[in-house]
Amino acid sequence: LDGVLEIRRMPGKKHETVKQRISTLLDLYLEFGGIDFTPTGSVTLESETGRVKREADLSYELGPNQELPDLVVEVVVTSGGIDKLEAYKRLQIPEVWFWENCRLRLYSLGADGYAEVDRSLVLPDLDIVLLARCINIENHLQAMREFKQAIQGS
Repeated sequence: LDGVLEIRRMPGKKHETVKQRISTLLDLYLEFGGIDFTPTGSVTLESETGRVKREADLSYELGPNQELPDLVVEVVVTSGGIDKLEAYKRLQIPEVWFWENCRLRLYSLGADGYAEVDRSLVLPDLDIVLLARCINIENHLQAMREFKQAIQGS
């Protein structure tokens, strides 16, 4: 961001476990909802005019033939570093989610930048409380089963 390079250590088990859990649950939700999506993982996003290059932990294109993701997810285990919301604002990413301290925070891009929101604007029917609860379940299979049962029952 603006010529500042962020150097991070390789992600640890906690980071990777949470990242995979979020990915699995989102994939289940999108498939069940019949939403056309492409998971683009940690693809490098950049804008030379915006002087920014960023790799999210997860990213999703919702719909066919997108140039940039509609949603990026950051799993935060350690603090510090560049202003990620400023980086994503310059990239014009519609929605950014942060998982930090066992809590999911959602930010939606508007005319004045990002604002924290209670519901996803790109996935308005997604129950964020359910998603966060299932991300926090220790057993991966149990988390998948509970989430799948809840979305199929609603």
